[in-house]
Amino acid sequence: MGDHGPDMNTLETDYVVLISVVPAVLGLTAAAILTVTACFCARRIRRQKKKAGHESTSLPFQPPRPPRAVRSPSGQPPQYLKKSPSPTGMKPPPGGHLPAQSPTEQSCIPRNSATPIPTCTTTKYSEENELTPKKVSLEPKSPGGDPDTLDGNDNLSEYGKLGSIVFKLRYLADRSALVVSVVRCRGLPGKNHNSTTTDLTALPAGPLCNGNENVKQGATDPYVKLQLLPDKQHKVKTRVVRNTRNPVYDEDFTFYGLTLSELAGMSLHFVVLSFDRYSRDDVIGEVVCPLSGIDLQQIEIQQVALSREIQPRSLKIRAQGRGELLISLCWQPAAARLTVVLLKARNLPRMDVTGLADPYVKIYLLYNGQRIAKKKTHVKKRTLSPVFNESFAFDIPSTEGAGATLEGVSLELMLLDWDRVTKNEVIGRLELGGPRSTGSALNHWKEVCNSPRRQIADWHKLRE
Repeated sequence: MGDHGPDMNTLETDYVVLISVVPAVLGLTAAAILTVTACFCARRIRRQKKKAGHESTSLPFQPPRPPRAVRSPSGQPPQYLKKSPSPTGMKPPPGGHLPAQSPTEQSCIPRNSATPIPTCTTTKYSEENELTPKKVSLEPKSPGGDPDTLDGNDNLSEYGKLGSIVFKLRYLADRSALVVSVVRCRGLPGKNHNSTTTDLTALPAGPLCNGNENVKQGATDPYVKLQLLPDKQHKVKTRVVRNTRNPVYDEDFTFYGLTLSELAGMSLHFVVLSFDRYSRDDVIGEVVCPLSGIDLQQIEIQQVALSREIQPRSLKIRAQGRGELLISLCWQPAAARLTVVLLKARNLPRMDVTGLADPYVKIYLLYNGQRIAKKKTHVKKRTLSPVFNESFAFDIPSTEGAGATLEGVSLELMLLDWDRVTKNEVIGRLELGGPRSTGSALNHWKEVCNSPRRQIADWHKLRE
């Protein structure tokens, strides 16, 4: 028994220590749980009180503040800034405005180049020194009237068939800059007009709209594109003015790096277009103003306002003719295939004011008067004598028992001028084998039908 005495004492000691430690651990655990629970409850109560206090102190709805005026550093009266979005929605680069320009000026292109660089600004229009070939009323007839509303004595003939455009010119000698202000257009035709196919003299000559109506009859969404010729490098455009025939723009475009001697050989080219959200914009007309016919010394002293009648593009085609097309045809009865080779064209009209065009050809295969196939060539840039050298093969439908023939088959060709922004304009048409085929086109088609497996080429004049 003496041998087991120490072991029993050790066990008793460990038991006593264990009995004293376990309650302490349990107490600490319970305290920690109570502390966490109290913190959670306190946070939840604070959230509920904060939410209740926010709802009780919430302010009633306040209307938005009116726009504040921006004061000019020069001490001039405050002017309200207004946005002038372009038709394509492009924004001017930040920091491109001139330091000497007004606070409302917006720079279109950074001016870090020695070449003429345009900038656009927004100004107010006044009728000082306006040089107009015809008397054009630039303000509403009655105070507070709608600029789109004309009285009974005004009609479209006063502004021409396609209306007129008013612009200002000013030359700044200290900056070597030409400032072109696009002021407004008057008497534009309606949206459903077509300057290339519709007789514009048939437009109504009465009032353009009823003053009590919100939607103006036959209104359009016009904007103006401007470029300097013959350079044609810097193109600018105004914002789109919605639902009107008499848009007011009051926008300035500044071209830097120009001397008076250089201006004498340049021209201003205005193109008035109607914006279309779902297709290419329609060309209403254009104005070409040679600066050689303007007193440049006068625009150096003061700003001069001018008015010009808008002209349709189709007048150029009528004056110059529509050109000729060289075509080669080959009929292969065994393969039931008609091969068309577009070789080249010549004597095309000048579609651009630079004296050039961007032509291409569309070919339609018609069977019993219905189009069953279509082909087109590549666009030939900046030429009046394009060389295509492109071949197209058309499969001709055959009848049971008789095989394939050219009976009921015809070709329709359209020569067009390509444009990146506006609708491509038709220069001329040609029909081979159809009921309207006459002259050299009819003889060429008969020769192809009577001489199978032979390539037969001939020149043809394009018609309207």
